[in-house]
Formats: sequence, structure tokens, C-alpha cells
Amino acid sequence: MTNLHHLAEQAVSSAKGLGVTVGTAESLTAGMVSAVLADTAGASGMLQGGVVAYQNSVKSDVLGVSSELLAAVGSVDGDVAAAMAAGARNVLNSDIGVSTTGVAGPEEHDGKAVGTVFIGIATADGSASFEYGFTGNRAEIRGQACGAALERLLAALSS
Repeated sequence: MTNLHHLAEQAVSSAKGLGVTVGTAESLTAGMVSAVLADTAGASGMLQGGVVAYQNSVKSDVLGVSSELLAAVGSVDGDVAAAMAAGARNVLNSDIGVSTTGVAGPEEHDGKAVGTVFIGIATADGSASFEYGFTGNRAEIRGQACGAALERLLAALSS
């Protein structure tokens, strides 16, 4: 977790320095990204909140992800990750939304292989997603997804 805490410290410091707020929407990480951010001193100056959207009904009903999109591609998809991030930004009234969706294992999900992860980032300029392929057990994949989300958040803060 040390690397995660280091990334979180950088993200909190950067967001506070820029006066930017962040909201999260997490599926496979189930709140880990917001928890690691909240573990960091000063997080109250930038973290708006987070939505744990483990089920598709929460992705659509709370975050506004298209139920047609979810039905067509499943929950583990780049467009879904981008829509989740945009939904977090909107629902949590934050400058940046960051999302995670993927397959932590031990079995594939929606036809996607274990370790397939998408990170979404949404800003005023729009939303995007980034695909990853991680290896390891369930906890390791979730940890790697959390790290990737923090890295993408840092990249968005520095652009």
C-alpha cells in the first residue's frame, strides 16, 4: 500500500494546489480509491465523495450510465468507465471524476478476462478511458487498479 499512499499524497497535494475537487465512482475497487485518498492528510480540501457502483443498477440509476450501453457491452468496458467518471463528476459536483471497472477474478465477467480493468477520467473537457491488463489474485488486481486510477488522476491534474 505504500506506493498507493505516495500516489494519493501527490494527488491530494496537486488537487489542493490547483483548487480542484475530485469524485470517484468505483466498481471492482469498491471504495478503495476514495479510501486511500481519504487516508491522506488534507483530503477534505479536495475529495467530494465517492459512489461504490458494484451493480449495474447503481451504475445506471445513480451515475447515469446508459442501461442500453450496459446491456450491449457489459460493465467492463471503456465507454462504461468514461460514463461512470462523468457520472461521478456530475453527481458529486466535482471538477474531476475518476472511475474503476474491471474483473478482479477469480472468474471472467461479461466475457472479459480476469485482470481486464478500465479507468475512467472525466473533466470539463470531456471523459476518456484507459484499458489495463493486470495479473495476480483478486486483492492484487484490485490494488493495481487503485494505483492505476491514482496515476490517471495525477495525469489529469497535471494536464
